[in-house]
Amino acid sequence: MDYFAVFGHPISHSRSPWIHARFAEQCGFEQRYEAIDVPPERFEETLWDFGEAGGLGANVTLPLKEQAAVLCDELTEAAQRAAAVNTLIRLPDQRWRGDNTDGVGLMADLARLRVPIHGQRIVIIGAGGATRGILAPLLAAAPREIIIVNRTPERALQLAFESGALGIVQAWSLDDLASVDTAGLLIHATSAYRAGAPLTLPATLVDADTVAYDLGYGASAQAFLAQARRAGAGAGFDGLGMLVEQAAESFLRWRGVRPQTPAVLRELTALVNDRA
Repeated sequence: MDYFAVFGHPISHSRSPWIHARFAEQCGFEQRYEAIDVPPERFEETLWDFGEAGGLGANVTLPLKEQAAVLCDELTEAAQRAAAVNTLIRLPDQRWRGDNTDGVGLMADLARLRVPIHGQRIVIIGAGGATRGILAPLLAAAPREIIIVNRTPERALQLAFESGALGIVQAWSLDDLASVDTAGLLIHATSAYRAGAPLTLPATLVDADTVAYDLGYGASAQAFLAQARRAGAGAGFDGLGMLVEQAAESFLRWRGVRPQTPAVLRELTALVNDRA
């Protein structure tokens, strides 16, 4: 039976095994897909063992995406730009190819939600691997500008420098969030708030036309979205749609066929809401 996995730390919360089981059933494949909890210091060894055990592909989530890019033998253009990998593909010669489907997954979900990008000011909170994965696709849609806000401004500055050739990208410190102009799209892309660190959204950052979007899902995402609505945002969405769409892109790279996502997303949304 074909063997796939998702690596992360922690990983028990992951919905990826459920999603890929639905995709495999829909497309007529038999496979085993496991969630493997591995700390960064053991990731290289665990990935080697996974390949030796016949692993054909894997997803990678926090905090391993940037490390995965270093461990791969080759990277797609998307992974090179992101310097982060969320999809591993085992090649016939046993090497690993790294790809990043986060950006295309986000763009597919924003299109589903009919969230405008062209000409908008996009504010992204966070400058880690998740932000790296979505910057280039967002810039390709010609926003007015992207402002990256981070607790450590140096990381935001580095991302802005690396992406500057693709469009207008600014870097701000989280301490100066109140000075950032109103966002058309506000994206939450950091795990710090999900870990319980306080985050205050100034009312000047959002208005009735602002769409708030959390790349995560579940209770932590809902807490951020509730705060965005209290600050005045007109709409808010979690990242369940992005999760399903990026998973479909990973499945496509492994199997050569892209599964249909609407029914899977509806079922997953109901499942998550029932357990919230």
